[in-house]
Amino acid sequence: MLAPVNPTTGERLPPVVGFSAEESDAVIERAVAAFPAWRDTELSVRAAALQNAASALREQAEPLALTMASEMGKPYREGIAEVEKSAWCAEYYAQNAADFLKPETLASDASNSYVCYQPLGTVLGILPWNAPVWLALRFLAPALMAGNTCVMKADPHVPATAAILAKAFADAGLGNGIVENLPIHNGLVADAIAHPGIKAVSFTGSSQAGKKVAALAASGLKPAVLELGGSDPCVVLADADLNAACDVITLSRMINAGQSCIAVKRVIVEAAVYESVCERLYQRFSALTTGDPSIKDSQALGPIARDDLQQQLHRQVSETLLQGARCLCGGDLPSGPGFFYPPTLLVDVEPGMTAFTEETFGPVLAVSKADDFEQAMQLANTTDYGLGASIWTQSADKAQAAAHRLAAGQVAVNGIVKTDPRLPSGGIGLSGYGRELGPQGIREFVNVKQIWIA
Repeated sequence: MLAPVNPTTGERLPPVVGFSAEESDAVIERAVAAFPAWRDTELSVRAAALQNAASALREQAEPLALTMASEMGKPYREGIAEVEKSAWCAEYYAQNAADFLKPETLASDASNSYVCYQPLGTVLGILPWNAPVWLALRFLAPALMAGNTCVMKADPHVPATAAILAKAFADAGLGNGIVENLPIHNGLVADAIAHPGIKAVSFTGSSQAGKKVAALAASGLKPAVLELGGSDPCVVLADADLNAACDVITLSRMINAGQSCIAVKRVIVEAAVYESVCERLYQRFSALTTGDPSIKDSQALGPIARDDLQQQLHRQVSETLLQGARCLCGGDLPSGPGFFYPPTLLVDVEPGMTAFTEETFGPVLAVSKADDFEQAMQLANTTDYGLGASIWTQSADKAQAAAHRLAAGQVAVNGIVKTDPRLPSGGIGLSGYGRELGPQGIREFVNVKQIWIA
């Protein structure tokens, strides 16, 4: 049984019967059987199906938002926004896939030589709980438009969300093996990856789990895209617009109660404005509240998704304080029902401290001081992760220098690090490899075939 828990109350939600190994194989085999016809379907027909999927998602926006609120604690307003962004992703690939997959002529000694992009087959998407609709769509939309069929293995804590999502695709005409939902326990994932019908794997989750998925995929010589954790740095220089920077830092850190891979985790502030930035962040953090995520007009933060994640976050905070950091607000483990955690601002955080070194997956921000730009770059890159990074400065030269020197898959200058269907997203180091979204994302799960004609 898949046994989700409402993180707002700590109470169990209706369980869902997980598929057996035999049922899992049957789901994969349906997707494999559907591949030849979908591969041969005209791109314009695939595009129309994705447009229908976008409409179906919007029709299910409220049920999806309410279900996410109950299964993993996402505030209703954020859930509605997530569904809309997911629909946009489907539309984006419907409108642009033909250009992204267009054959490219390359000069050679042939009379004609070119590269074409052909689908691989059936792709397995192993998806997390923190953005169960958006992260599904950024896997599904490009893979489907490339001509692959897709098996969606959602996190076992969000089975109802996955079921609604799968129904939306079926209602849009993308059932019968083109998009299949696979509600299985994590213990069966290795078998699913090893299934001979699975030709590639997309995984979003922790770095530790990503290593296991990478090893399993590699053992079958199957390509994989891994979008893993992050300890994203944000550099604030002395010439920055401090109010704008602190507004965006607070927003980034508090989206989904801080449970976002690309949220700002570490803020590195130039010494001349360090105290001012700490005070501004304190004002913003101390004004935030937590509350029931299903209340439609609430601006409160929702809970942490699971009890074990709440406990881990509190361990990280407690260790960092014992190591010498100061807590300006938050930091206490709530005693009431559910898995809430208060907005927590840790300052004077230094390299080697837990909140500097580990990914903190919750509303906890670590602030560190840098003497100057050079030390700020050094501190920002003192991490094994490399997902996103940002810098706030009015100096065009320093902005350009930082953009090239920050070790990350994406860098934002004077703005928030975010995912956008139009732009590739992914990381380096413990943050994974491969890219999702943009023109690069649709080319991850294709055969880049060279054709040479004498």
